[in-house]
Amino acid sequence: MKGRLSLLYFLQFAVWGCYLSCFGQLLGAGGLGKDIQWFYAAVGIVSLVTPALMGHFADRFVTSRHLLGACHLAAALAMTAAWVYASSHPRMEFGWFFIIYLCFLAFYMPTLALANTTTFAILKSHGQQPVDHFPTIRIWGTIGFVVAMWFVNCAYYHEGNFGFTLSESSPASPFRFQYTSMQLLASAAVGFLTALYTFSLPAVKAPVKGGKTSLADIFGLKAFLLFRIKPVRIFLIFAVFTGVCLQISNGFAIPYINHFMGLEEYAGSLAAGNATLLFSLSQISEAACILLVGVAMKRIGFKWVIFAALAAWCLRFLFLGIGNPADGLWLLVLSMLVYGIAFNFFNISGHIYMEQMSDKETKGFGQGLLMMMSNGIGATAGMIAAGAVVNNYCEWEMVPAPSGEGMMRLFMGDWTVPWLIFSAYALAVGILFAFFFRQKRQSEGMG
Repeated sequence: MKGRLSLLYFLQFAVWGCYLSCFGQLLGAGGLGKDIQWFYAAVGIVSLVTPALMGHFADRFVTSRHLLGACHLAAALAMTAAWVYASSHPRMEFGWFFIIYLCFLAFYMPTLALANTTTFAILKSHGQQPVDHFPTIRIWGTIGFVVAMWFVNCAYYHEGNFGFTLSESSPASPFRFQYTSMQLLASAAVGFLTALYTFSLPAVKAPVKGGKTSLADIFGLKAFLLFRIKPVRIFLIFAVFTGVCLQISNGFAIPYINHFMGLEEYAGSLAAGNATLLFSLSQISEAACILLVGVAMKRIGFKWVIFAALAAWCLRFLFLGIGNPADGLWLLVLSMLVYGIAFNFFNISGHIYMEQMSDKETKGFGQGLLMMMSNGIGATAGMIAAGAVVNNYCEWEMVPAPSGEGMMRLFMGDWTVPWLIFSAYALAVGILFAFFFRQKRQSEGMG
């Protein structure tokens, strides 16, 4: 059963991995380069609403397994529509494409929590404790994300020919999925496969129907009671500011690395033409650093673990700003490797902290509140602000393709300044957090 659930997570996150990191390059090529931030901000906007609603239905009306499969099916249909639109419109209109993408997110984002609910229910029905088995199951989601990134980086399709290449000098290189709407088709195909696989999972006990539920219950508004605890209140406020960092590199790192193909001294660089493959080191680092969180919390405490996360965000953006695909490739690689600390030290330690500081009635709500503050409000505001900064220094231009055949649209400009601004921001937030946050023992909390 652990193997079957591991495959579920592999497919679940492969849907996302097919397009998330290279989506910005596709948007730029389709004339929506100045709107990248809105597509990535949409992840946070949708996360504020639909996961809570779907979770409510899963709790009270239908089994999480059936709802998970239905959501994946609907998301795959929406992503198919996005592929049809993008492939038939070389110059896309923001309104239509954004609406289609919102439909995809409305059904896909709830699956992240529904997959957890389904997995926990199946494990318990087989007499197994989720705490003992979930980490080794969940890591296959990261593996699926990375494998999907590698696939779209190398796969190409043009004039009926399908194959793989890493060389930018290959005539087929401009038609690799990481540059074209085929990344959306790949995501849709995996989505349909995930839906079918979900329906094949073992049945679990159906929820008990009936009873009245308020909007406060559905959206977890009771969690705001946690704001009465001063250290929790300070942490959640800083979770918004930290959440600003979460989506910036997802939206802009690939177009940034790709832009080196438009600079003569880097045009033939293997790294510049395989940005998605290079970026996948971030997810590998994420998986490798998970086990460090518990050790760090015991050694240096929660406060300094969060400070270390913000320092890592600072270094991630700094290394991106001063690196390049040639003699500065090691800096780009380091930027990917520190992501594991930047992401895990904040997310995992943050959820552990909210678990410790919540009582029995607010434990689940507290987890959702942290996600809303960081991945919802913070990430959304961060992407909108980051888009304004990047668009002030860079613009999409048509440049000769490195293969020597045709032109390609790249995000050219003075990228160093935006990355240094983001780096200084993360450092400032880290210093302020260290100054204002005071640790409070669990016994002094609500539980």
